[in-house]
Amino acid sequence: MADTYGQRNGERLRCLVTGASGYVGGRLVPELLEAGHRVRCLARSPGKLRDHPWARDAETVRGDVTDAASVAEAMRGVDVAYYLVHALGTGSGFEDTDRRAARIFAERAHAAGVRRIVYLGGLTPAGVPERSLSPHLRSRAEVGRVFLDAPVPATVLRAAVVIGSGSASFEMLRYLTERLPVMVTPSWVHTRVQPIGIRDVLRYLVGSATMPSDVDRAFDIGGPDVLTYREMMRRYAEVAGLRRRIVVPVPVLTPGLSSHWVGLVTPVPAAIARPLTESLRHEVVCREHDIARYVPDPPGRPLPFDEALALALRKVRDAQVATRWSSAAVPGAPSDPLPTDPDWAGGSLYQDERELPVDASRASLWKVVEGIGGDNGWYSFPLAWAVRGWLDRFVGGVGLRRGRRDAERLRVGDSLDFWRVEEIEPGRLLRLRAEMRLPGLAWLEMYAETDTEGRTRYRQRALFHPRGLLGHAYWWSVSPFHAVVFGGMARNIAQAAAKGMSAHGRARRTGRTGHTGRARRTGRTRPAKGLRH
Repeated sequence: MADTYGQRNGERLRCLVTGASGYVGGRLVPELLEAGHRVRCLARSPGKLRDHPWARDAETVRGDVTDAASVAEAMRGVDVAYYLVHALGTGSGFEDTDRRAARIFAERAHAAGVRRIVYLGGLTPAGVPERSLSPHLRSRAEVGRVFLDAPVPATVLRAAVVIGSGSASFEMLRYLTERLPVMVTPSWVHTRVQPIGIRDVLRYLVGSATMPSDVDRAFDIGGPDVLTYREMMRRYAEVAGLRRRIVVPVPVLTPGLSSHWVGLVTPVPAAIARPLTESLRHEVVCREHDIARYVPDPPGRPLPFDEALALALRKVRDAQVATRWSSAAVPGAPSDPLPTDPDWAGGSLYQDERELPVDASRASLWKVVEGIGGDNGWYSFPLAWAVRGWLDRFVGGVGLRRGRRDAERLRVGDSLDFWRVEEIEPGRLLRLRAEMRLPGLAWLEMYAETDTEGRTRYRQRALFHPRGLLGHAYWWSVSPFHAVVFGGMARNIAQAAAKGMSAHGRARRTGRTGHTGRARRTGRTRPAKGLRH
């Protein structure tokens, strides 16, 4: 057998990781670092990676897999390149985008002298023509072929359902089982699948970096259990200590209807639920376990399904979820600069601004600000927030159910219900960018400040940059409710801070606090100015 990379002369490999802001990529980086490798991350928005615990130990460069120049620059000096991205959900042309990005990646890797490409794809059913596969699986299979046909040796790992705290598959299974003691389900609950724990996925990904140079092939990876989805729900209930669930399958739910059904019951929006459910139409079971020849399984591995579930549940309950399915930005979500940034071109901007004194320290106020959202709620008119979340999910958005990754701490790039954390200045500023479906771009800023007399003040700004006439109409249709929603939010946050509530102590979000702080609101259109700090 040929020598393996990383074992010759004890060399350290330089690994390029794409998709480091996503669920798998964000967990792979620290595993590679722990294995002694050097890591470079390619990210469209490097700032989203800055608050990860491993950020200081890895190099981050700006770029996109569809931009050949930035990929070429990122490949310089790289030994192993990990491809962990896909264009799913970016529109009907996502297969073309995936194909083009994979070809660019393979071509630039060859030009840079990269030794190996490692790709995590999907497990495809045996004996099913590729044209009959879901677009999701078909695209994954094609990307794998692009890499295997390229001059650079490739390792293509093919997995079915990945079980781990925060994975989309785990969240879908978890919420379906926990929320519905009796459920009417599509016929795919009888489809056999071979799930795998995220720990084993990461182990195979790291081990693939040091495969012999003559290995250029795909590997099926899975755990030791082959189960129907119905059996998976039953075993989840047992591991979680729930009563036995009653499942009634019906043949009338199409993939589209199934995805909307999953979207209503779970935090996973229909756009992501659809490829997950479509992938369950056919049996996806490993046909070989050859990966063990190159990445040997230690005793007790791969993890059995029940153990993978128990580990994931423990992480969720202990609030130790490192990354979530929503770690990656929602496809199509805005990435434009804040309208008050100096490089913004100008235009209409609506603002609702509130400011009031707080009878508490800045530290106490910041605890409440950083703990907002998820189970802690939004400190005002819960029904209004719930209705807005339902409406968003009805039109295919993410809704409010994504919650928080951590109950007390936020980092740049975190999803927070239907917001994304765009900026944090610890102890001072939290800026959220809306990822709900809107006719425009929206932000929410919360400041913990100290005035000239040393008193704590809370400042809150909601900003909206309308898109077309519909955007203007949207703002004026909702502005009458701002006094209740945003005004109550500011007052209740101030009250919670005054009472010394932490992220775990929820304020009463009634909108009546007795606080005399006067709110200031503007709803006019005006040219953009620089951010006021």
